[in-house]
Amino acid sequence: MTRRSRAARAAAVKTAVAVVAAAVVVLGGAAPARADTVRDYEYWLGDYGFTTAWSTTQGKGVTVAIIDTGVNGNVTELRGVVKGGTDVSGLGSPDGQTPVGDPDESAHGTMVASLLAGRGTGEGNGVIGVAPEADLLTVSVAFGQDTGAAKSNDEQIAEGVKWAVDNGADVINMSLTRNTRDWPESWDDAFTYAFDHDVVVVAAAGNRGSGTTEVGAPATIPGVLAVAGVDKEKNASLDASSQGITLGVAAPSEDLVGVRPDGRVAIWSGTSGAAPLVSGLVALVRAEYPDLDAANVINRVIQTADPNGHEVPSPLYGYGLIDPVTALEADVEAVDANPLGSLGEWITIHRRATSSTPTPEATEQEIVPIADPPPPADEGTATMLPTPWTMAYITVPLSLVAGFGTLAALLGIGAIRHTRRTVRTRDH
Repeated sequence: MTRRSRAARAAAVKTAVAVVAAAVVVLGGAAPARADTVRDYEYWLGDYGFTTAWSTTQGKGVTVAIIDTGVNGNVTELRGVVKGGTDVSGLGSPDGQTPVGDPDESAHGTMVASLLAGRGTGEGNGVIGVAPEADLLTVSVAFGQDTGAAKSNDEQIAEGVKWAVDNGADVINMSLTRNTRDWPESWDDAFTYAFDHDVVVVAAAGNRGSGTTEVGAPATIPGVLAVAGVDKEKNASLDASSQGITLGVAAPSEDLVGVRPDGRVAIWSGTSGAAPLVSGLVALVRAEYPDLDAANVINRVIQTADPNGHEVPSPLYGYGLIDPVTALEADVEAVDANPLGSLGEWITIHRRATSSTPTPEATEQEIVPIADPPPPADEGTATMLPTPWTMAYITVPLSLVAGFGTLAALLGIGAIRHTRRTVRTRDH
């Protein structure tokens, strides 16, 4: 079957899906002295070697599909990045660029996109993604049971995956979870279609802090590259990650920055943000090794990961922390099959395809944005967040500017008084 052939029919199963959301916290610190403060917060670019990897490739020629709440391609960081899109919910715009869902959650897709392929707002300014020359496709989905969408979440996801494949996706990013280890049969067809067309599917593990204690589908589907989250010290994140035996690799999931659909920047945490960092790495590998099939791309990413002192695969880190430079430069032995398993074999065994006894359909389960873990406690300080999803913006810190102005004025007044006292002393 060719990589770009048309999809077969989409199966209809009633279920709801959730995005793997992240906690948003207030940005602290002093007012910026330079224009590149946002870049300063993108610690993963230097700490994980992405900036070094860019001397080899920045992902040009690779297309990543983001199945999420929709991506607004009009924000400065994403202008010219989104090359196509669709809405499978019936609630968004045909191009998939109108955020769908509750206002607090609809920013999710745009934030994911900026972490993956943001172009910044100028030389050294604004959010830049880990694959800043990759192209994006957007598939907008309505998450939850009571959205008013005509199709169930499961149907939307299945349709979105097939659309992404048919429209040229080399990688599919899914920062969402079904919150169950199982998945409906409609996903069997959709994900098999993606794998048969040589597409790498990356999925977020979920967040313990929001109640997802173990990895759920699609991160449990054989062949999917499931992403766990770590903190700034590269330890498994207590709140902003889930654990499980299907994890592939781990990436930063705390204190991330992303662009909202209104162009403002938010600080957030969760595997929703870790997944696009890995999808971006996959884009870099596909750009540097265009002849590698999906199985060997995944193998290169996991075999070059840093075990971080743990046996692999680990239920906390998978094969380890992503290592972009090594993934692009190391000699990695080729494989004949996806090292993360075969969905086809799983279907044969667990769906009992050859049995005359039908198996029951997967039970209905709400699919929602991967819920954010709670914001960290701030002792002695009242929270500025009315809800876990309220965004904290990196805007011009007027209060800090006013504070510095006041300080300067006080210093000036003090200097004047000192001068007057000195003059009076001399006069006497």
